[in-house]
Amino acid sequence: EKMKARESYAQKLLDFFVEADTSQDGFLTLAEFEAVLSDSTVRTWLSLMELDVHDTKQVFDILDDGDGLVSPGEFVEGILRLKGSARAQDVMRIMHYCHKLVVDVSSLLTGLRLDKANACAVKHKPMISCQADELATCLPLHC
Repeated sequence: EKMKARESYAQKLLDFFVEADTSQDGFLTLAEFEAVLSDSTVRTWLSLMELDVHDTKQVFDILDDGDGLVSPGEFVEGILRLKGSARAQDVMRIMHYCHKLVVDVSSLLTGLRLDKANACAVKHKPMISCQADELATCLPLHC
């Protein structure tokens, strides 16, 4: 029964998408999305469907895969994921992903600092031996 309810909901979302796609090109632009969400009846309907769309640009950006257009699949799948409150599993996945990003960015920064230190050493002959976390303070300003 849950599967039937999900399919019915997905069909309603697809119907909504078709109505919102005023250009009939099979994609929603931000302008089309904002236009349909400016209708208070639509906002009420979405609210009854457990969707919070106070910030239309933010919701559009979540649905969009980065090309500035939202396809029917992106719309339906994205809205289904946004429906209701976040599950603990979703929150944990996001926390894990953010932690991985922090580790990766820190590693990149360390590599860049070491590359800069090596370039300075080659250009000016070795001047000072620095640890990666001290590079900002021990490298000369002209490097």
